[in-house]
Parts: sequence; structure tokens; C-alpha cells
Amino acid sequence: MLSDSEELTLQKLDIQGAQTLLEWAGNEGWNPGKQDYEVFWKTDPDGFYGFYHNDRLIAGGSVVCYGGQYGFMGLFIVHPEFRGHGIGKKLWFLRRDLLLSRLKEGASIGMDGVVEMQPFYAEGGFEIAFKDERYERSGESLTFSDLISPIQDLDFNLVRGYDTRYFGYERSSFLRNWLTLSKSKSFKYLRGDILKGFAVIREVKNGFKIGPLFADDAEIAEELYKACLNHAPGMPVYLDIPLRNQEAVNLVKKYGATYVFECARMYYGKEPHVNWNNVFGITTFELG
Repeated sequence: MLSDSEELTLQKLDIQGAQTLLEWAGNEGWNPGKQDYEVFWKTDPDGFYGFYHNDRLIAGGSVVCYGGQYGFMGLFIVHPEFRGHGIGKKLWFLRRDLLLSRLKEGASIGMDGVVEMQPFYAEGGFEIAFKDERYERSGESLTFSDLISPIQDLDFNLVRGYDTRYFGYERSSFLRNWLTLSKSKSFKYLRGDILKGFAVIREVKNGFKIGPLFADDAEIAEELYKACLNHAPGMPVYLDIPLRNQEAVNLVKKYGATYVFECARMYYGKEPHVNWNNVFGITTFELG
């Protein structure tokens, strides 16, 4: 065990360290994707840090930087054996300050905080912007619009531009790897040569998870949702929605999805300019 007076040093994690954090996340019931760690780490290899004790990782988290314009904190976990020693508090503030040092002046940081931790995050300078909730429904064979088709390599630049509009920042490295995850499917809604929405559904520890689901309007979002449900018949399918988008709330209720849990999107600094009415599914609670 760890002595309360023992000093710990923040260390950058390699890809195996990132994988360990995702395994812990699975044990905590966060239900990550089986290959998420690879995409997360490739997005920012300098974005994962933790504490080691006797060469063993005991706590960690992500501090991902998007081109110096925006940061996101996630995957904040202390191994159960080492809780109650103040490790988490020390680690969290070190991570916040490290991420701030990597960002340009005036850049903000986002995170999705679970309910019980929101007061602590508020002490660290984060303010709640809105709540987001996870909903579950079984996949089902459904018909959907013939304007929906799989995303191909040649679609990347088109999808990247659309993603930047509703994520708020450019994230090509993340997106390229996210669209090609094994046991995943990505869909686009194309009217003529104009992209009107897209969605990704991937395999997670328990079932499948949709994210992102961005669309021009509720009708297009519904068609993409049905395409995703069609991909995983009989399996649990999860969608994380921002509650400030009432049409997203209406969508999950229309299809009888069940509430699982909630977080709150919180920001340190100015909230990014994003039209949340076009965000029907948040990409991930870990990287934004």
C-alpha cells in the first residue's frame, strides 16, 4: 500500500498505459470500445499521464490537446487499491495545469463530469454548460433512407469539414482512425454532393455505442439512428445525448430508449461556439 506521505511523480503514459486506463474504465462500468485506446493515444501521444508506484501504474487520465486550440480531460481514474490517499486530487490538478501549458492563451478545456465529481471539478475552475445523458436500446432491423451509405476513404475531407463544424475544432487524426475502427460502421447522409449528417457505431465492452451523430435536422438524425440500430440487431446500443438539444431527447424517447446515467459537459474558460441543435450524439465522454 501507499503511504500518505509518499511522493509521486507525474509521468507520460505510452500506448500500453493508455490501454490500462481503458481497461480500468471498463471495470468501472464506463463501457469503452475494445480498441478505443489505440485511437485515443494516436490522437495525442502526449495526452496521457499518470502516477506510478513501484513501477506499477496506479492512477491516470487523458489531457488531449487539439492543435493548441482546445483541450479535453477524461479517463480520470485511480486504481481502487490506492484511493483515499489524496492521489486523485493531486493528479487532477497536475493534469489540468499541464494541459493549460500545452494550449494557446485563451483556449478552453472541456470535460464530461459524473454527478458526484462535479463539485470538485467546479473547485478547479470548471463550469457546467449542460447535462448529457446516456440512453440504451436494443438494435433492430429497420429500414432507413436510401440517401444513407457507408463512409468511404474518398469521403474523408467532406466528413472532416462537417465534423469540425459540430465538434468545434479540427481533429483529423482522431477522425481518420475513428472511422476505421474494427467492428465499427460509419454512415453518411448525402443529398446530391452535400453532406447532411453522419454517424459512427462501434463495438464496446457491452454491445455497441453510437458517436458521433451529427445531422442538419431531426429527420436526418432519425434516419442515421435507424441505420445504426440496424447494424446491431438484438444487441444493446447506446447513445449519449446533450440535453440542450430537445430534438435529441425526443429521438431517444420516440424509440423507447432507456436512461442509463448522466454527466455534465463542463468547461474551463470560454465555452466553444457549437450549434448543439445539430449534435444528436456526443462522440465520447473521454475525448469530447
